[in-house]
Amino acid sequence: MNISKVDLNLLVYFDVLLRERSVTRAANQLSITQPAMSNGLKRLRELFNDPILIRTSDGMTPTQRALELQPVIRDTLFNLESVIQPSTDFEPATSTRTFRIMASDYAESTLLLEVIRQLNKEAPGITLDVITPSDVTFHDVEHGKVDMAINRFEELPLSFHQKVLWYDTFSCVVNRENPVLKAFTLENYLDSQHIWVSKTGFGVGVGIDPNEVQKLGWVDLELSKIGKKRHIRVFTRHYHVALQLAKEQNLIATLPSRAAQIYAKDPDMAILEPPFDIPPIALKMAWSALLQHDAGHIWLRRLIIDIARELE
Repeated sequence: MNISKVDLNLLVYFDVLLRERSVTRAANQLSITQPAMSNGLKRLRELFNDPILIRTSDGMTPTQRALELQPVIRDTLFNLESVIQPSTDFEPATSTRTFRIMASDYAESTLLLEVIRQLNKEAPGITLDVITPSDVTFHDVEHGKVDMAINRFEELPLSFHQKVLWYDTFSCVVNRENPVLKAFTLENYLDSQHIWVSKTGFGVGVGIDPNEVQKLGWVDLELSKIGKKRHIRVFTRHYHVALQLAKEQNLIATLPSRAAQIYAKDPDMAILEPPFDIPPIALKMAWSALLQHDAGHIWLRRLIIDIARELE
């Protein structure tokens, strides 16, 4: 078949259909009608002489041929996207662009404050729209609706670009009147009451069950490996709340060391190493391949990476 006779829009339809596995959702993503998307699927079936998607008990399921085509067509679209991006240079000093960043409370507290300070110096017209993890999905980042995500991720879609900004250890924060300071042993740690703080990944969070250790995160998982369990009195998703509770109550907050350092100069607080081993965590920045070659995005990524290195 002559390529000049192929409607390249069909490749876009194919990519979205394989990602959404739903004609209705694919139509919504491309802001076209459902009949138009259905017609697009029909034309794709004719083009590749293959059903592409088959309705099963699990919903619309891609054929083996479609799965083989998916990475090839996605790479083709990404390459086309980079070719047609404007070649003009990005001028941060005069830009009035808004960048949307999904960031955890941890990333906001430890990294983005310094990023905003630097933006005020180098790019005073740029606006940051900082979004919480529960406000977005992987699709929002993948489609470029969110410029980047900065968080601690257990796993990310293979289509994402990513960069480790730093690794962080864990620290325990307590007020200086807490009796546990007399002997900060594992036994006394476990006899104390604790604040749990964490929120990673994407999507709306749900309530925590203290008995589901696998879902409680790094600290409790490591304790379970040595057959121990702590008494969690408060669950929160905000590091500043955890730190304030540790300051005002006889509660222990075990959290990433960079967050703990927020209270390093507070005379009422003590920062200690945990009385058991917790592996370091990685703070990562992730973004869509659609934005990989965007000049403004490249500038912001470099700025964030440079600031992360300076803070480290």
